Amino acid sequence: MENNSCIRQQADIQQINRCRETVTDLHESIDYLANGLSLAGNSVRLKIIYLLFQEKKLCVCDLSDILGMNVSAISQHLRKMKDRNLLETDREAQTIFYLLSAEYEKMLHPFFEILGNKKILETA
Repeated sequence: MENNSCIRQQADIQQINRCRETVTDLHESIDYLANGLSLAGNSVRLKIIYLLFQEKKLCVCDLSDILGMNVSAISQHLRKMKDRNLLETDREAQTIFYLLSAEYEKMLHPFFEILGNKKILETA
């Protein structure tokens, strides 16, 4: 391991302890959000997540038609996201619809508001 050095006049021990406590308290929430964001780091999955956010629920065939991809490719992306609890399913007769889990919908809402308002370039 490399020896890291930092030059500072005085450490703010209260700040360090407060921040350490905050990240410790939020550890599970941070991991949960990181899980979702890591999956959303793929542009196809991000498109799927955004579409589900906008439309509330879509089936594999809908997503295939919208994105111009084959059903098996879409299914693989959906399975990855469902396995990591980003998505839920709702069966209606023979059709399985996918929707964002309530937790991830709430967490990703601010990102999609920016994207939906086409402000992403303005804020970057």
